[in-house]
Amino acid sequence: MRNTSSAEPYLLDEADVRILAALQEDASLDNQELARRVHLSPAPCLRRVRRLREDGVIRQTVALLDPARLGLFVEAYAFVALESHRAVSGQQFERLLRRRPEVVECVRLSGAYDYLLKVVVTSMQAYSAFLDEHVLPNPAIRSVSSSFGLGTLKRTTALPLPAPRRTRHARRK
Repeated sequence: MRNTSSAEPYLLDEADVRILAALQEDASLDNQELARRVHLSPAPCLRRVRRLREDGVIRQTVALLDPARLGLFVEAYAFVALESHRAVSGQQFERLLRRRPEVVECVRLSGAYDYLLKVVVTSMQAYSAFLDEHVLPNPAIRSVSSSFGLGTLKRTTALPLPAPRRTRHARRK
């Protein structure tokens, strides 16, 4: 991957935006079908996708699984406050979270809580065991407040795409 600054937005043209929109909708498209959908010939389409990957715009391609089909019926959101804001406390907690498969997302927060965890498990008992065995024994934790998903109104992995830059025959970096 090329070294790109995350502080600067990546400049996308109209074809790049069409490619990214199509791949966010269905990343399993083969190059022929992707090229057809975005109105490019296959070779330039493939070059653009490779460049977007190399430049880190496309970070990875994954399969999205149905949690219910896997017996994962409880989606919990745990708001975690640390006892102290010393770097060691946060690092210790973060190491623990990275090892736990039931933690599917963790965000550092500003405000009253330090972290928000999204935890996916089979049951309320499994969530309770996760807290009792892995989170609450950690001396860095001051408190945990949990909320539970009651239904999903919207869930997407697709990011809003910026407007394409409009230049004629502009060369890439």
